[in-house]
Amino acid sequence: MFKLDRRSFLVAGMAGALALGSPALAQDVNVDELLKPGQLGEKSLGPADAKVTVVEYASMSCPHCAHFDATTFDQFKLKYIDSGKVRYIFREFPLNAPAYAAAMVARCAPADKFFDVVHAYFRSQDKWLVEGDLKGKLLDIATGFGFTPQSFDACLANQALFKAIDEVRARGSSLGVQATPTFFINGKKFQGALTIEELDKEIGPLL
Repeated sequence: MFKLDRRSFLVAGMAGALALGSPALAQDVNVDELLKPGQLGEKSLGPADAKVTVVEYASMSCPHCAHFDATTFDQFKLKYIDSGKVRYIFREFPLNAPAYAAAMVARCAPADKFFDVVHAYFRSQDKWLVEGDLKGKLLDIATGFGFTPQSFDACLANQALFKAIDEVRARGSSLGVQATPTFFINGKKFQGALTIEELDKEIGPLL
């Protein structure tokens, strides 16, 4: 399992190597392999038969993932997901213990609250992802989604869930994910926090 202590924060800057500007393009991947659901099942939005599928691998401790969530996700959702043009899949790629903890809480929440929890942690990252009472700060946010101290502790103690999330990360690595956020748009891979303009450029020709 992980420990929520000082060492948990030492790799929090791993994602910081990615610039917020233009995304780095890497090789494409096999779409059929990419879209096979893992043992935890997919956390997705939008119709399964959409012309375009966007897969995001993200870490809850990643500042660039938080930047995408805060500045681009709502526009992306309104323009492409809510209109039925895109299926969006979120997959965990935790970079450190705090990211594993937040990801586990999101998975333990009621299914219809998963993305609400994800957004809540991303959009308050500057408040909970600091040295100090990490567990208490994570719990403060979780209580807004019905967690009690007991259910919160039980979630973080769930070894099976921890291992399953670790397998999601390992599968991402096998697909070439090396940093966060990483996006696959119909199998085409991008690294970095995509802007709505960059998403428009890639998604538009596929519709």
